[in-house]
Amino acid sequence: MRLRSASICMALGMSVGLLAGCPTDTSRCGPTTGVVARVIDGDTVELESGETIRYLMVDTPETFGGEECYGPEAKQFNTDVVLGKAVSLKYDVECTDRFDRTLAYVTVTEGNREINSLLIERGFACVLYIPPNGADRRSELENLEELAQQQNRGLWNPDTCPSNPC
Repeated sequence: MRLRSASICMALGMSVGLLAGCPTDTSRCGPTTGVVARVIDGDTVELESGETIRYLMVDTPETFGGEECYGPEAKQFNTDVVLGKAVSLKYDVECTDRFDRTLAYVTVTEGNREINSLLIERGFACVLYIPPNGADRRSELENLEELAQQQNRGLWNPDTCPSNPC
């Protein structure tokens, strides 16, 4: 519904000029910028504007419906990095997932650090490749995951997580 509203605002804005209440920083998938109002889990946030954003190419251990090893740590790391921060969003081929969450690569404006790759690099997440999204970044992110595994970071440390949650 929010995506439809943004699309309508964009179309009307092009036809009759800027309209009050219509965001000016949107793409075909959703906003290109925002502020993180709530961290839902390690790989999902909610913006102040109400959009639920699911990080592309990332899968963190669950914290709902049966807590998985390193799930709380992933959520806390995500909270520490993005909560209350201005972010920019980049989209890929498909805009939403089956739960109607907006799919994006999310970069914290201050410091210009992308959270998707940071979660994988630090061992808080696994690569989750669901084509067609991520085809151009798959190798890059899988290399970060392999390095995290080799260095026993986070969920890849057998003393921390005896079985792989991915």
